[in-house]
Amino acid sequence: MTSSSSSTEQLKINVDFGGGLEILFDNKRSHVVSLPLRVAPSSSDTNPTDPISSSTTESATADETRPTDVSALIDHLKDNVLSDRKRAGLFAENGTVRPGVLVLINDSDWELEGEGSYVLKDGDNVSFISTLHGG
Repeated sequence: MTSSSSSTEQLKINVDFGGGLEILFDNKRSHVVSLPLRVAPSSSDTNPTDPISSSTTESATADETRPTDVSALIDHLKDNVLSDRKRAGLFAENGTVRPGVLVLINDSDWELEGEGSYVLKDGDNVSFISTLHGG
């Protein structure tokens, strides 16, 4: 059995929210998210002094993209899955999750996996759990 990579292939990622974050995502604790295998570079990946990296094109080729990582998942969740946009800052800020949000990748702390740069694989489980509590 052979498999070929193309830009139309998708990763299916299981995403869970806990500790109250599910309220921001339509009160659903679990979601299955489809993402492309490769995504456009993030704005932090480009060098503004390099004319090649700072130029934009309508269609990015494989050489102009990066493997889909947790940072891309966070952007996708914020832009496409988040149902309470007024409180988006409770989930993400400055291109990553907000302090106080624990991220687990396949039940392992994301700090052990490379944080946002962890390259996602089909079937990965990513959990976001708020550790902030009122009192």
